[in-house]
Formats: sequence, C-alpha cells, structure tokens
Amino acid sequence: MPPKQLTPEQESFLADLFPGTGLLTSPERVAPFSADASRLRAMPLAVVRPETAGQVAELLRWADTERMPLYPRARGTGTVGNAVPAQPGIVVSMLAMNRILDIDERDFVAVVQPGVITGDLQRAVAEKRMFYPPDPASSGFSTVGGNVSTCAGGLRAVKYGVTRDYVLGLEAVLPGGRTLRSGGRSHKDVVGLDLTRLFAGSAGKLGLITELTLKLLPRPETTASVLAGFSDIHRAMEGAAAVFGAGILPAALEFMDKATLSALELAGTSPLPREARAALLVRVDGSEAVVRAELERLETALRRTSPAQLLAGRGEDEEALWDVRRGISPASFNLKPDKLSEDIAVPRGRVAEAVDGVHAIAAKHSLTIMCFGHLGDGNIHVNIMHNASWPEEAASAARAKDEVFGLALSLGGTISGEHGTGLTKADYVARQLDPLQQNLMTDIKRLFDPHGIMNPGKGW
Repeated sequence: MPPKQLTPEQESFLADLFPGTGLLTSPERVAPFSADASRLRAMPLAVVRPETAGQVAELLRWADTERMPLYPRARGTGTVGNAVPAQPGIVVSMLAMNRILDIDERDFVAVVQPGVITGDLQRAVAEKRMFYPPDPASSGFSTVGGNVSTCAGGLRAVKYGVTRDYVLGLEAVLPGGRTLRSGGRSHKDVVGLDLTRLFAGSAGKLGLITELTLKLLPRPETTASVLAGFSDIHRAMEGAAAVFGAGILPAALEFMDKATLSALELAGTSPLPREARAALLVRVDGSEAVVRAELERLETALRRTSPAQLLAGRGEDEEALWDVRRGISPASFNLKPDKLSEDIAVPRGRVAEAVDGVHAIAAKHSLTIMCFGHLGDGNIHVNIMHNASWPEEAASAARAKDEVFGLALSLGGTISGEHGTGLTKADYVARQLDPLQQNLMTDIKRLFDPHGIMNPGKGW
C-alpha cells in the first residue's frame, strides 16, 4: 500500500541526503512538479533534486527498502502523463544533473548527464563540426535523458533514425542502489543482450539514468528545404512518393492536412494559397554540391505532381519555411480551445489511408481533427480539437480517440510512434501487445525493479 504522507523519519532521511533546496515538501513548491504537458495532475509526497550519481544510488537503496514509489522527471514536456505520479510517491527531478562531460572529435561521442537540454547539446557539438541528429519538436527545452526514456523521434527520423540509434552506453542506478554500466564509446558491440537499448523507451520503469554516451556524426555542410502545397492529401502523398522515386532520402519529410492548414491560415502564418488543402515540407542536407543537386531534383520531382505552390529556401528563407511547421501547435487553438494530442504511426504506404480514416472519424463525431507529422516514417500527430467545457463534445472527443487507435492498429500500426503510453494510453496497451509480450515485459521489469517502485501505474 503506497504511503499517504512521509513519516518524520523518511523526511529526515531525505533532508540529509538532499540538503538545502534539494528536497521540496511544501505544497506550493511541489505543485509545479505534479503535472506534465498532458495537463494531468497529481501531487507527489515530495520532490528530490539529485546532483550526483551517489545521491541517486542512496535514494534508490532507501526507496527499495521503504517500498517508496519514484517518478523520474526532467522538463515535463511529455504529453501522456508519464511524469505524473499515478499514486503517492516521490518525484525525482534530474535537472540538476545537467553537465556535458565530454565531446570527443576522434571517437565521435558525447558524454552527458541526463538533464542536458537537447538543443544545448546540438549547439555544443556543432561548434566542433559534429552533429547529434535526434531532433524532437521539443529539442529547445526537453532533455537528453527525457528523450532517451521516451525514445523520442522527431523531424529527422526518416534519414537518421530515433534516439535509441544514438545511445552507445549508459550508467543507470537500479532499485536497491545497484549501478549498471552498459555499452561504451565503441560504435559497435554485439556481446550479450543489448541492455543499453533496453533503457531507450523504458519510460523510467527500470531505473534512473545518470550518464549517457551518445554517438555523433559529421556535421552536414548545408541544408535546403521546399514547402509544397497540394489540392488534397492524396496529391501530397503522390508528391512524397515522387521524392523517394527520384532517389532522394530527405533529412526531414513532414506533411500537413487541410485542418492543419486552416489553423495556420487563421493564425496568419501560412504562406500557401487557399486552394492548397495539404502540404509537404522537405529538407535535404549534405555537402554544398550534393544539396544543390538534390534541391534541383527535389523541385523537379514535386512539379511533376502538379503542386498548387512550390516554395524553396536556404538560410533565413529556409528557416521561414520551418517556422510554418513550428507554428502548428499554437495555431491549433484557433480552431478549438482544447485538444487531445495523439501520435499514432502506420506503415509508410498507408499514411493516406490513415488520414482518410481519421477524417471520417472527425465527420462522424462532428469534430475537427488535425493530422500532420513525420510522413517519412509514418508517424501521424492526430490533434482532436474540441471544447472540453461542453460535456457532449468532450465525450465525442474521447470516443474519437478510441476509434483513432483502433484505426491505427487495423492498418498494422501502433497507438504511439514517439510519445509512449504513460497514463493517457495505459488502458489501450493490451489492444496492441498480446499477453505473451506483456508478460515478458513484466518479467523483465521485475528483474530490474523487483518491488515495482519505478514509475508504477503507467502503460508501456
């Protein structure tokens, strides 16, 4: 039975381990750590802010003995409630462990603590002409540790893969205070099971990561982008097929449907004409000569699919095109005051079918649903717009969410492409994972966390 409050002895132990502002217990100081971007909220018993791996080890030794639930947390940018306490326990904020320990141009690795902001790491390695590709939309404020825990994807996943593809090694503290060191600076290692990658996407359910060794690449010399508007989503998919058919592997390939473009138009941030009811945003990167040639091939391939408009950019002009993509989330609230933000993924060849299906669900429930996202890897962000203060519309949005997940699974897809399941999707996990899969995952978790103290109550 989880505790309802800390005992004096427990609070005294934590105060000794985390002196000064390392321990927060008052409601007003704990409250900011009770919610994440899902807008779900539950007050923890306390918040601790470790600064060293030694503190983390002592915390997990104590918590395992006390059977105290722990909830790892970074910037709280997740949208599924994964950082929200599902039952009374202690939030462990990793933001004080935020140092870049090493950037090595010979090994092409960076060694960092989990609280490092992803964008800060990207800028630091770029100064040494290297490149850390994982690029979630939240990279300017989310942390590397949070990205690893959710196996974040992002705009560049079509060419460069997702976060797990760049984790070479880690140090993690397990319940009971055991310290696991897995992997290292070598870019290839096939000895034993890959415990390092097991932590990527584990959502803080196995242990607390205290250090990460990340793979870096040579920095591309330059980039170029094209924004293409189309008459409908099917013509946009023809455009995407033409890009791949031309032998181009883009660094990013994003799409936007008609509802998304409507939101951008209301915000005054869309450069496309009104007859454009779908759009592609494509980026290529590489050497100056390669990018110049690929941009020409890209524009030629897209023109064959009769776009309503084609806008190309490099430098500042290129960033203006990507400001359109970055403006989607704030623009969405021009349609309705509330939204359910989901992130399904389907096989790449079935994206158009999935978007059509989502639009049919929207029409059935008299809702506006925006579809946009990472076309290159079939990851669709589905924003179900509604007014939560209207009970009937809120209920319709919930039913639409259920049907969207069913649609994704029927197309051979998944209920989450990059956000995880947390609290908001926990009830849907059994629809995707069969009993054998779930049992194996439970058994694996039990080996790492025998008393179930790490982020309990969440879906996989």
